[in-house]
Amino acid sequence: MATDIKSTLRSSCRALLRPIASVVLKCGMTWREFSELSKAVFVSVASDEFGVRGRPTNVSRVSILTGISRKEVKRQRELLLEPAASASPKTTDATRLLSGWHQDPDYVDAGGAPIALDLRGMKPSFASLFESYGGDTPEQTLSRELLAAGSIEKDSRDRYVAKRRYHMPVDMDPGSIRFFGTNLFDHANTLSNNVNGESNERRLEGFAVDDQIHPDAVDEFRTYLDEWGQQFLEEVDDWLNEHRLEPNESKVIPVRLGLGVYAIEGQLPKGT
Repeated sequence: MATDIKSTLRSSCRALLRPIASVVLKCGMTWREFSELSKAVFVSVASDEFGVRGRPTNVSRVSILTGISRKEVKRQRELLLEPAASASPKTTDATRLLSGWHQDPDYVDAGGAPIALDLRGMKPSFASLFESYGGDTPEQTLSRELLAAGSIEKDSRDRYVAKRRYHMPVDMDPGSIRFFGTNLFDHANTLSNNVNGESNERRLEGFAVDDQIHPDAVDEFRTYLDEWGQQFLEEVDDWLNEHRLEPNESKVIPVRLGLGVYAIEGQLPKGT
């Protein structure tokens, strides 16, 4: 890959990864967990899309393409065959502490639920829990973070109570997270199709943007998009509904078609 192309790609990846990193961090995933996840995706894509004559790419070529050792490629392929991906042992101090609170016999009741803990005192206490599972983060800093995020709270006796098993810095809705992933995939998949230039079936993709708009026009623009965008999407939805398979066409394999519309607002990250 030419140096200028690689430099441009790095800048594009920095821009692409910012919203992803924002959501990932809000959900409590560390960069190590994300790195392990991305490794599996690199192996999967290299295996599926770079083979010869439709066959899966062999281990040696996947290793060359990804820079991942042959041994690790084999391991990742085995993990990809499992029903669910194995969770990474790398986690945050906050989640490690909460996990210990839910699993350590000294900190759960007879039914296996985490018990309320005094801040100080003999084991079991929050101080003793932190000593075993708190990691490198200062205790006061960690407790403030957990309280602010609602991962723990204080009861009427001023004891700490665990509210979550995994730390989530910002309360996120699972449905919204799924939409974030699938919508970003659909848009990026169309861009990839068009950028690659390998397909004769170029997909509709375009944008209208100007970085010299008067700030007083922001609210008017949002209203305009809400009204026009909703009307347009309803028209597309009606068209799709008219072309749905009939119940008696069970032998026909359906395809997935649709259109995504999104607003553009704010400056691009520096360096892009």
